[in-house]
Amino acid sequence: MIKIRYFGSLKETLNTTEEQLDWEKGLTTDKLLQDLRQRNEVWAEALAEKNVFRLVVNQQVVYQPVAIKEGDEVAILPPVTGG
Repeated sequence: MIKIRYFGSLKETLNTTEEQLDWEKGLTTDKLLQDLRQRNEVWAEALAEKNVFRLVVNQQVVYQPVAIKEGDEVAILPPVTGG
């Protein structure tokens, strides 16, 4: 299993704060996003490549696709606005 956490506007748009998914061999951050986008149009739009958001794997910001291991936690953070 892996844990996925959603923050900011994503948790409202996707109507969830976190979930657990079965881990599969060869899973990467790119593959995970691709799988999530395939759920429906809301997920596809919220996590579209054109949107800006950060991926954090085990509390480390990642800037390139990385492997996700069994038990990892992935957080998806939209940009923060404000002063």
